[in-house]
Amino acid sequence: MAKWVYSFGNGKADGRADMRNLLGGKGANLAEMSSLGLPVPPGFTITTEVCTAYYANDRRYPCELDAQVGSALKRVEEITSRKFGDSQVPLLVSVRSGARASMPGMMDTVLNLGLNDVTVAGLATETGDMRFAYDSYRRFIQMYGDVVLGIDHHHFEELLDLHKAECGVTLDTELTAENLKSLVVSYRKKVKEELGREFPQDVNEQLWGAIGAVFSSWMNQRAITYRRLHQIPEDWGTAVNVQAMVFGNMGDDCATGVAFTRDPSTGENAFYGEYLINAQGEDVVAGIRTPQHLTVKGKLANKSKLLAMEEVMPEVFGQLETIRSKLEGHYHDMQDIEFTVQKGRLYMLQTRNGKRTAAAALKIAVDMVREGLIGQAEAVKRIDPAALDQLLHPTLDPKAPRQILARGLPASPGAASGIVVFSADEAEARAGKGEGVILVRVETSPEDIHGMHAARGILTTRGGMTSHAAVVARGMGRPCVSGAGEIRIDYGARTMNVRNMTVKAGDRITLDGGTGEVFLGEVPTIQPAMSDDFAELMGWADGFRKMGVWANAETPLDAKMAKRFGAEGIGLCRTEHMFFDPERILSVREMIMAEDRDGRQRPLTKLLPVQRQDFIELFRIMDGLPVTIRLLDPPLHEFLPHSDAEMTELAKASGKEVAALRARAARLREVNPMLGHRGCRLAVTYPEIYEMQARAIFEAAVSVTKETGTPVVPEVMIPLIADKVEFKLMADLVENVAKAVREETQADVEYTIGTMIELPRACLRAGEIAERAEFFSFGTNDLTQTTYGLSRDDAGNFLDEYEKKKLITRDPFVSIDEDGVGELMKIAAERGRNVRPDIKLGICGEHGGDPASVRFCARLGLDYVSCSPYRVPIARLAAAQAALAQSGAAKPPKALARKPASDDRHRRVLITGRRSAGKRVSTGAAAARAKPAARKMASPPKKAKPGRKPAAKPKRTPPRPPKKPSGRPRKK
Repeated sequence: MAKWVYSFGNGKADGRADMRNLLGGKGANLAEMSSLGLPVPPGFTITTEVCTAYYANDRRYPCELDAQVGSALKRVEEITSRKFGDSQVPLLVSVRSGARASMPGMMDTVLNLGLNDVTVAGLATETGDMRFAYDSYRRFIQMYGDVVLGIDHHHFEELLDLHKAECGVTLDTELTAENLKSLVVSYRKKVKEELGREFPQDVNEQLWGAIGAVFSSWMNQRAITYRRLHQIPEDWGTAVNVQAMVFGNMGDDCATGVAFTRDPSTGENAFYGEYLINAQGEDVVAGIRTPQHLTVKGKLANKSKLLAMEEVMPEVFGQLETIRSKLEGHYHDMQDIEFTVQKGRLYMLQTRNGKRTAAAALKIAVDMVREGLIGQAEAVKRIDPAALDQLLHPTLDPKAPRQILARGLPASPGAASGIVVFSADEAEARAGKGEGVILVRVETSPEDIHGMHAARGILTTRGGMTSHAAVVARGMGRPCVSGAGEIRIDYGARTMNVRNMTVKAGDRITLDGGTGEVFLGEVPTIQPAMSDDFAELMGWADGFRKMGVWANAETPLDAKMAKRFGAEGIGLCRTEHMFFDPERILSVREMIMAEDRDGRQRPLTKLLPVQRQDFIELFRIMDGLPVTIRLLDPPLHEFLPHSDAEMTELAKASGKEVAALRARAARLREVNPMLGHRGCRLAVTYPEIYEMQARAIFEAAVSVTKETGTPVVPEVMIPLIADKVEFKLMADLVENVAKAVREETQADVEYTIGTMIELPRACLRAGEIAERAEFFSFGTNDLTQTTYGLSRDDAGNFLDEYEKKKLITRDPFVSIDEDGVGELMKIAAERGRNVRPDIKLGICGEHGGDPASVRFCARLGLDYVSCSPYRVPIARLAAAQAALAQSGAAKPPKALARKPASDDRHRRVLITGRRSAGKRVSTGAAAARAKPAARKMASPPKKAKPGRKPAAKPKRTPPRPPKKPSGRPRKK
């Protein structure tokens, strides 16, 4: 018989921590803590397999489940000496979700289940505390009514507020037992009014209603959104955890709290958390009351006047400190724990690996290596590459003037400016139009998840450091200021007021999530500084990875940023981007609109020195690192003049009539420019364009080589090649220019010629193209477009629906479609290597910075990935994790031990192949791993014969490009 239910409690458990796929994270860890002898209230877990069966069988349970739940519930009764539904010593339980991946606040929870008109009286008699009993009952009706019965919680909130007003009190805790008893009657009337039936009094009906609600919440909209944002598969399902209740709301010797074993914002090895006296767990995270700090240190740091738990309950706090150390030592990771204190006795309700900022994740990982808790490989694997984005963006300029508006808690670090919006829907809508927004709420709830994701930052007036807003914002990498209590929000008027200041929807504010400050207007920012922890962990990552990481860059600023972030070369310099400058676009238009070669030559002569200077600057900055330059590849329509002013300006510059220019532009306009006269097709009709660019490249290489003494080895990339005949025509053109420059300058510059693989036909004919091409760079943006037959500029209009209807698992422009586009890449790689075993393979589309795509590229055996400068660290880390996954390595090879960066700067390696014996070239593309030899401008190579492998070529080795400033030497 299948086992659907696993029990835990009394120092024993059916499950273990490594059973999280079956028991979910919460259930697996409750079992583990119980086995460790920690004070865990007994309970049982209904497995994720039940969730899968529930949805596969039209929301029906397995037939054995009822009996297994009954048996497990009986065991809880035996351990607690209480009975479910008993009129004298009633057992109350909580019913909570628990997926294998943490999804804080996304699914449903019910507390105090088992209360009815009979058991509440028994609980009051047993405890001698009628107020506690009816406080628990009203909480249960409110939570069960919302989660299980589908009655919107605002109905209960309105009744509570009305009741407090009638009683003349402000806080929930000021209501008397009689007040709460009356409130319960009001709640039950509301249930009957909304549903036409009484609130359920049968405790078993309550239990199965709650279990069904938790399973159903797996498919609620906020959970679906969260799974989509975090790539959590739908078929994982959730477990359900049923656990004996312990109460933090029985008096002043009771409390509930949430804690992190280290600071989740900074990573500091300090106990961090909050608690509330005489409260239940939901009160802490919901922001209903302002929580108190666990430690005196935390209290002082946040200038709180409320007593810390360390002061109020020193003995219990000491027990919690001991458990903190035990859990970290056991799990070897920072833990997020929930606890309750009932009548001075501590109970552990949950532990899980804690959500943390990227900065905290780095510090915790590096510190734990130093403390001997984990090894370097584990530290590298533990960091989410995408989370590094949090470290790579600007912070507020400390010297900039600013006007303080309000202060709250520094809930999630980072800085952001934007216009104020007061609803999640408006945040999503305005962000979708390209506007930067700050979501301002009294408190956030799981229903706000879409708006929080869309916003640049989040501001709440309630809640603490572990509130919903704080936890979710940290996980998303959004700056957040919570608990800014001096702000008063008027949703109806769409304003917020602070003292004598009013901020309206649409006004601009700035958040500093690191200090908790809110400023009027936009405050300037500065670039982030990389911490020592970042440098150390990235050094470990570089020691493990096998793929190179280059950057897409065509401006000096981008190139400098790329090097700063550890790029080992430029994998894509898009030369068309260099021509959009207002001072250049006129010459480009004049060239394109010319009717003949002579007409094009004049503007090209003006562009040559400008283009040459562009390349000189890039070569200087990259200092011998490889630079791959893609020759001009614009859809022609991007350069055509459109407005009357542009036509008039061009007519004046070219000496032509406006009417003639309009006629020429009309002839050049295309129905589908993305598949039109672009890429190498432009040079087939206008070869002088590529001749000018090739000349600029080689003259710049000669100039910088002479200037610095460091050989420059440019890589010339021909775009949009479909077959070998096209490539031969273009390669001959480039080689002829190289020969001419050599004869004019009497200087030898080595170079390689390759192509961007961005058409399905090029993938299929890659073997023929590789007869001449020395490298392939997969342009996956266009390859995805041409494989799917859709435009990435328009696909956003409908791809969301494809994801919702499960036609695709993820946007193929975000992560490589491995089954389609990936299969074409695999074919191209195999066929290219069959002809040229040492061909260098890389990727230069935006996928180069996507961790999932980087992992795919590693499995494909590519030599490098190239991505935008800010995503270089992400790609470096993802490549290291991919290598570890493939090899299972625990530590870097000895040959890859780190050395000072100065040892690497001008490293030279010998390469074999077609060039003068003994020549040394820079550690560029051809040199990096004894890849295809860079050719000298004076000596074109002999063409390889199809299918033959040159005997003199070395075997293809794992890529290890020239070093960036991390200082790890390459094998020699």
